[in-house]
Amino acid sequence: MRDWLTLRADATPTRTAMIDARSGETVSYATLDDRVATLAGRLSALGLNAGDHLAVLARTRPAFVELVHAVARVGAVLVPINARLTADEVATIADRADVDLLVCESSTEAATEMFDGPVASLDTPNANARDLVSVDPAPFEPASWTRDQTRVVMATSGTTGGPKLVRLTTGNLAASAAASSWRLGVLPSDRWYCTLPMYHMGGLAPVYRSVLYGTVVVVATPGSFDPERALREMDAHDATGVSLVPTMLRNLLDADDSVLPDLRFALVGGAATPDALVDRAHEAGVAVYPSYGMTETASQIATARPADTERALGSVGTPLVFSEVSILTDDGDEAPAGEPGEIVVSGATVTPGYYDDPEATEAAFGPHGFHTGDAGYRDEDGRVWVLNRLDDRIVTGGENVDPGEVVGVLRDHPDVTDAFVLGVPDDRYGERVAAVVTGPLDVGDVDSVESFARERLAGFKIPRTWRVVDDLPRTASGTVDREAIRGLFDGA
Repeated sequence: MRDWLTLRADATPTRTAMIDARSGETVSYATLDDRVATLAGRLSALGLNAGDHLAVLARTRPAFVELVHAVARVGAVLVPINARLTADEVATIADRADVDLLVCESSTEAATEMFDGPVASLDTPNANARDLVSVDPAPFEPASWTRDQTRVVMATSGTTGGPKLVRLTTGNLAASAAASSWRLGVLPSDRWYCTLPMYHMGGLAPVYRSVLYGTVVVVATPGSFDPERALREMDAHDATGVSLVPTMLRNLLDADDSVLPDLRFALVGGAATPDALVDRAHEAGVAVYPSYGMTETASQIATARPADTERALGSVGTPLVFSEVSILTDDGDEAPAGEPGEIVVSGATVTPGYYDDPEATEAAFGPHGFHTGDAGYRDEDGRVWVLNRLDDRIVTGGENVDPGEVVGVLRDHPDVTDAFVLGVPDDRYGERVAAVVTGPLDVGDVDSVESFARERLAGFKIPRTWRVVDDLPRTASGTVDREAIRGLFDGA
């Protein structure tokens, strides 16, 4: 099968494929196809062949979209790398991923200095890179793809250790796009505003999905997330959907809650969406869809519709088609409804394994599928409830404490907007419960939060050590940065 853009441009050449929110330029599928053909020729001239690995070190921008499709046109594997990494981190991932060619931009060129291979820049290069636009295209044979071929190798965020390199096949990406469409719906007029980093699945998925759907991807202005600018761009370009992490949704509501009700959906993932934030979105008329997913499943695993969250606030809804979710006890048995265990996923969206890492692959898979490392349960109606990471479990004085349960109680306090609970070393009990909270309070207000918790939790579950911060530290993909959180308690 030819690459998806080739097929889409043949089917609907005059339809709009992409809008550059910064310039306002509208690009048809035929025009995008022509640009991608030229870019693929330039990559070929730089020595990229079918089966090679091309890394992209860039922020979300229209040129990133073109690269995604040009790499597929050549038949190479896309390796998106976090644009915020240091030169040493970039070189490490590029080496592990066997990258043959690296494409950067002006803001990331310095981070390529330790990469031992050719570098090309999307912008006017500063020193080490070739100017990609100035390369004369070379002839190449357009690739054909099978469902089982690896299309993308993507590094996980690595919040609990070093990042792993996830392989995603053509079949994984296609199944994810189909399953998402059957949960969110697709209309010919859809315009997906893309503001998440394209080096994470939340930002990359709309690029693939829009081509399969024949709809529009509106590419946000590059740079740090600016809620006022995002609202202007969504309004100006008639966006109908957006992918966000919870802090972005909160910032948008704080800036102006009159634009978001015009969206058909706001898909929120990357971290747990606080119940209070979901309630606030409902009150503002926003069609919010809390979601649970990961890189290893090509994005969504389960997603709650607005009606689902009204009936079962805090759940992430039922699994999407192609995602079979099991909850396993410590003994490896399937847990009954309501009983927590590890969330295990199988199905067409699940990665075949980690790149060049058979040990990690073997450790991650079992008879029921991929072990997510997340604790959760399914209720009587099949809805999924995500609690916390399994390795976040706290044992204090011989008692097991589920951090997710404590977080849920803390978030119910009227002055707490978000919370994170963890165990810190304790000479007497082995571990003690600690909490980081955000909201309109300071350390002096913690007593009221603790009293609130004591009315709802057993004494051994009550946090003994507290930190109050403006915002929970997070990675670029929106997940809580656990190492940064633990750093708040150094010496505590």
